Amino acid sequence: MPPLEGLKVLDFSHALAGPYCTLLFAEYGAEVYKLESADGGDMGRGWGPPFAGDAYASFFLGLNRGKRGISINLKKPEGIELCLRLIEKMDVLIENFRPGTMERLGLGYNAVHQRNPRLIYCSISGYGQNGPSRDEAAMDLIVQASSGLLSITGTEAGEEVRCGYSVADVTSGLFALIGALMALRSREQTGVGQYVDVSMFDSMISTMSSNYMTFLGSGKTPKPMGTAFPTVVPYRVFAGLDRGFAIAVGSEKLWSAFCGVIGRPDLEIHPDYATNPVRVQNRPALEAILAGIFRERTAAAWLETLRSVGIPCSLVRNFQEVFDHPQAEVRGMFPMIGGYRTTGTPVKFSETPGRPTTAAPKLGEHTADVLKALLDVEDEVLERLQATNVICAA
Repeated sequence: MPPLEGLKVLDFSHALAGPYCTLLFAEYGAEVYKLESADGGDMGRGWGPPFAGDAYASFFLGLNRGKRGISINLKKPEGIELCLRLIEKMDVLIENFRPGTMERLGLGYNAVHQRNPRLIYCSISGYGQNGPSRDEAAMDLIVQASSGLLSITGTEAGEEVRCGYSVADVTSGLFALIGALMALRSREQTGVGQYVDVSMFDSMISTMSSNYMTFLGSGKTPKPMGTAFPTVVPYRVFAGLDRGFAIAVGSEKLWSAFCGVIGRPDLEIHPDYATNPVRVQNRPALEAILAGIFRERTAAAWLETLRSVGIPCSLVRNFQEVFDHPQAEVRGMFPMIGGYRTTGTPVKFSETPGRPTTAAPKLGEHTADVLKALLDVEDEVLERLQATNVICAA
């Protein structure tokens, strides 16, 4: 059995942070019930092009596979009562509305805790459930800016550059999964659920711990450095004769091997470069020397040379090159699900592996089946709920 087999998760989330969290729940065995409104559902369904599979955005399809889709009208009192009855059957609830939204619907933590004291209730928001920024609107780019990430991500000329993927969304989704699993572990000991408050802002500060500790230790506000790293040299992308490649010389042992293999053993003992602290101090001069050396041969030739002595290095691959690489194939990172390619599971288990299962659901695809199975709702009641727009059943 997958490691999360038997868990039931009610997913009120939309866009990216929450759906990424519940995607991982689904891929490792939990039953995830994706609850959407009838008027278009998750906004991510329309975040394209590209579109595939019943005209839903590829963005949506990749984040919501393996989930059961139910659609209930949260503007109807009967719809709220259906949600509360479903919540009684759940182990975990995930939501990423603005703070206060679930309370206004009658689905806040205090209300649902009365119905299901064992429930783990996890809220993902931009800035958390308290503090002066609590009610500010937030999306990934905004939190990349507000958390300080944009101030250190960019060109050496100082231009800020957005991280190439939605790092604040994905990181908070990961912390929501971790938080929910830790709360489930506590429930094993106490028998009682609890509230889990995850913010994108907190998540980004935490994951930039090494950057912030460098700032706190030095008192110097960091600036964008391109692909370079503030505390290790050489550690960046260099241009070969034909294309760019990255190197990371993270120890003095590697530095010694590096100097020998590039044909400059003199650099190893040079007083300006002999240790990492002095290499950091003399970064511009050393990087200029290395740039001249690396321009003499192709990137592939340099990678072969550097790997022969254990130097971490890689081409700057594009997505097509990653997709075509045999390592991605061996690791099962681009499986075919429901007629389209998607991304694979990130954590491999020897005994209880996760796996991509079913394609993303159509809006309301499993509403009738879920209400019948979990709440014993009869067919004539389902027909009435559909006719009065309390539910949407595909």
